[in-house]
Amino acid sequence: MGHGTRMYRGAAVLLLAGGVLLTGCSGGGTNDTSSADSGKRAAGPAPAATGGASSTGGAAADAAKPADGAEKTDRLRESAAPDYLSTFALDVDTASYASARRTLADGRLPGPETVRPEEFVNSFRQGYHRPDGNGFTVSVDGARAGGADGDWSLVRVGLATKAAPSSGERPPAALTFVVDISGSMASSDRLGLVKTSLGILTDELRDDDSVSLVTFSDEAKTVLPMTRLKDHRGKIHDAVESMEPADSTNVGAGVRRGYEEAVDGHRKGANNRVVLLSDALANTGDTDADAILERIDSARREYGITLFGVGVGSDYGDALMERLTNKGDGHTTYIADEEQARKVFVDQLPAHIELTARDAKAQVAFDPKTVEKFKLIGYEDRKVADDDFRDDSVDGGEIGPGHTVTALYAVRLRDGASGHVATATVRWLDPKSRAAHEETGSVETGAIDGRLWGASSTRLQVTAAAAYFAENLRGGSLPGAPGLGELATRADELARTTEDASVAKLATAIAEADRLKGGRTDTGTGAGEGEMD
Repeated sequence: MGHGTRMYRGAAVLLLAGGVLLTGCSGGGTNDTSSADSGKRAAGPAPAATGGASSTGGAAADAAKPADGAEKTDRLRESAAPDYLSTFALDVDTASYASARRTLADGRLPGPETVRPEEFVNSFRQGYHRPDGNGFTVSVDGARAGGADGDWSLVRVGLATKAAPSSGERPPAALTFVVDISGSMASSDRLGLVKTSLGILTDELRDDDSVSLVTFSDEAKTVLPMTRLKDHRGKIHDAVESMEPADSTNVGAGVRRGYEEAVDGHRKGANNRVVLLSDALANTGDTDADAILERIDSARREYGITLFGVGVGSDYGDALMERLTNKGDGHTTYIADEEQARKVFVDQLPAHIELTARDAKAQVAFDPKTVEKFKLIGYEDRKVADDDFRDDSVDGGEIGPGHTVTALYAVRLRDGASGHVATATVRWLDPKSRAAHEETGSVETGAIDGRLWGASSTRLQVTAAAAYFAENLRGGSLPGAPGLGELATRADELARTTEDASVAKLATAIAEADRLKGGRTDTGTGAGEGEMD
């Protein structure tokens, strides 16, 4: 994501730890997964929530506005003038989930403040249709989730980019690695794992790729200037192996020196990236992300160099790393072992270093005729003012090939509702031309009538399990959420059905969380509006 997140303006909804809870309206529908290349349209108002007349990005549905001073019941937080829109910058971070799994494996519960449901959800394959060219496809589906206070549904908005190219098909890469060698990194699962990771990457990169290496502790040092892989792999391996732990953690110095090296070694036509590998436990120099990134802002803007964060370590400065990469137009991931390192630096490398979309945002318009309430699960740090959806100077997310982005909503339909539920629009800029493009998808009540467990797609069930798990870990509750014991059982069944090892690991993590919580039956089946706050 870009410079920072934006607060809702004017009729803003109050943001709480559980997510954004608004009054809204919705209907029924069909999925639209048409290619973004064929869906290019001129800038204009987002599709109206009612599916017909247009509506401006932050406009409220006048007919559904509460009277001034109307009493709010059940602790439901409403804006002064509900607009039935939900707008956020896209996010492909997964570090929160990977870090939580590591913490649970160590026999501890993750801190609620480190749990971001969107990163749990986006850690799993979704099976969305992909476009042939740059841009996105948009898929919208859902299922009935239940809930003691009313019949809630889960609505899934899925965005997908084109498949990632093979290593030989991508543009060359110019990567500046900024490695934390502070004292806190002095273990095999930190600096040792970083060395292993960079060794794997050095063997996998092409001859026309380039790398430079910067290390930092209390100050930063260039170990290797930008160097082509061809005929220099041994030299790069030697530089990686020479790293030894030192003293303090001056992340600011490391990032600044890294960007200086990236600018000096900038290659036109290549994917130029700064890759920060750290436990992000800054204790010297600038420890604030805004201050750190402000110093390299011109290099980021002029050269388009983005920041990719790779977290390591059981004690991990999640908040700083996320803020740094948000401000640096990048994203984060987390590695705990060599298997994950190979996945990040080999299998997923094109997705991490190549861009297919800049400043990507999504806006979901719920239909007031059919939707009574809705809640976006997660994305609190990615909120964008509704009126800024088509303001291309407002930062969104930077997305690469092979990525999918999922937004899950808890939606309560009006009694007897039938018809259009919601229209989802994604807007992005072409990375080279900066031309704006949009694509849409919609859903109707008939597409979300099936029961979540059993009737819906297995991938939607995995998405729900991940979201329910995350919300439980951060102390919240969602409609229809089973207790952790039951959720672990369902995840285990899904792992067998999908034959997906990542889902099996989810089941293991849920079971461990249940054990650490003493088998308490924290459920969301009785979640009322107040609990969803």
